[in-house]
Amino acid sequence: MKKDYKKLWTLFKTMFVLSACTFGGGFVIVSLMKKKYVEQLKWIDEEEMLDITAITQSSPGPLPVNASVIIGYRIAGISGSLIAVLGSILPPMIIISVISLFYDQFRSNKYIAIALQVMRAGVAAVIIDVVINLAKNVCKTKRVLYIAMMCAALICAYFLNVSAMIIIFVCLGIGIADLLIAKKKEAR
Repeated sequence: MKKDYKKLWTLFKTMFVLSACTFGGGFVIVSLMKKKYVEQLKWIDEEEMLDITAITQSSPGPLPVNASVIIGYRIAGISGSLIAVLGSILPPMIIISVISLFYDQFRSNKYIAIALQVMRAGVAAVIIDVVINLAKNVCKTKRVLYIAMMCAALICAYFLNVSAMIIIFVCLGIGIADLLIAKKKEAR
């Protein structure tokens, strides 16, 4: 029982620190979650983290909270989900509450404006890292269909300005069709 509390405390503390120190949105925190839960704690394997990332991106709601729900459940069941979500939502709630009290001072402070601009550069680098790692994992499958879908999704999103939601649903449909075809072949 004591071990369960220790694991829950580690889960809460890790989510809290990751959430408190992450600027730039969901992609950044998912990258840091991967480093923490896959590489350091070894609670989740690389492929499972890739699946979690895909699910959280295609589900409604904030990406870090979605990831917290799944990772927390995977590690410690329902109590793990609740603890992980609490750990990931408390820092932004606290920070935004403080900022709202001093909004006028934050808005007009040139040093804060510069700091935010510099953080954007760091966030862009982390997002590029996530994209490269996700692309590598897709290429590791050596499935022409997946690689073609990735390239087509990039072209549609970047060059043709197709909505991300449409791309996700089309990829989901292709994935389901691929699964059904594989099952049908397996049944023969």
